[in-house]
Amino acid sequence: MKSQVFFSDLKVESKKTLFDKLDTLLDRTDLKGKIRERDLVAIKLHFGEKGNTAYVRPIFLRKVVDRIRECKGKPFLTDTNTLYIGTRSEAVSHLTTAYQHGFTESAVNAPVLIADGLRGNSAVKVKIDKPIFKTVSIAHAIHMADALVCVTHFKGHELSGFGGTLKNLGMGCASREGKLAQHSNISPKVKKKACKGCELCLSWCPQSAISMVQSDSGSEKGPHFAFIDSKNCIGCGECILTCPAGAIQIQWNESIPLFQKKMVEHAYGVLQKKKEKTLYLSFLTQVSPACDCYGFSDTPIVKDIGILSSEDPVAIDQASVDLVNGEEGNRSSQLPQHWEKGEDKFRALYPEVDWTIQLAYAEEIGLGTREYELIKI
Repeated sequence: MKSQVFFSDLKVESKKTLFDKLDTLLDRTDLKGKIRERDLVAIKLHFGEKGNTAYVRPIFLRKVVDRIRECKGKPFLTDTNTLYIGTRSEAVSHLTTAYQHGFTESAVNAPVLIADGLRGNSAVKVKIDKPIFKTVSIAHAIHMADALVCVTHFKGHELSGFGGTLKNLGMGCASREGKLAQHSNISPKVKKKACKGCELCLSWCPQSAISMVQSDSGSEKGPHFAFIDSKNCIGCGECILTCPAGAIQIQWNESIPLFQKKMVEHAYGVLQKKKEKTLYLSFLTQVSPACDCYGFSDTPIVKDIGILSSEDPVAIDQASVDLVNGEEGNRSSQLPQHWEKGEDKFRALYPEVDWTIQLAYAEEIGLGTREYELIKI
């Protein structure tokens, strides 16, 4: 059975603004039916790395917040800390970045929370019993929320081909441990020359998997540096964040097909108890060639298209990629080829990435269907 995906282009008139259209999109996906009085409603979005300008504007989030309040729900805006070191790698810097980008309570009429806590370790292990993972680590605030509105800025991505709703769920709602599990199958590595021997990582490691060893330097003993015992390491990622010298790094060794399937299984874990109380918005505006995790936004690969809503995360991603590929490519962007309508823009950007894997696997494990009916409002 086809899933319904509702689509609004960006054409407006004086009596029907884009906010009116957003209202209709929320109505058509049964916002009122999903939210009960006093429900804590997580609005999952991406605040954008400092310097990035492609994220969904706060004024649109304000509309979503106001509609949730009309349903007597209690909304909050949220995202999770990043695995890499940047302006969103812990809650203090993350909130500062969010505020600088306009996501303040006075602007959006809702509090802003970082879902996995101060350092990314506030999480819940969710049992999923899937082929790759038996349990996944999901951010505590998102797991504990009664309902979820997933607001996605659709764009390109170097590992998944495109960054859409499934990535916003699977990677964006995972704790630091969950993110590391998706990106790597071995423990972090220590750059010996960068390690200062401060031993701070030892005090933060919950498994005592880190020790200090001394390197051999010719006939003499060299300086001490941290060593991670991979047998005891649980992949929580605490050491990556706490190292003041940036000497402990992720080993980005996971294959792209397996990465996409791991991401989808984490999305499954997010929706384990709230699949019927979740709806999705996808903004096909400023469709940049790469993720909003970069501290810049490059030229969009196609013109602005519109906004989608759905109750099916797989269908809305399939519809989003179809709409982007149905547009003429921007020859002034990073798009090297496939400029014609109907050509695959994302395979042009990342020829080695088969983006269909995430959609096919999500459909296989029951997250939704790739078959959809596009309904223009």
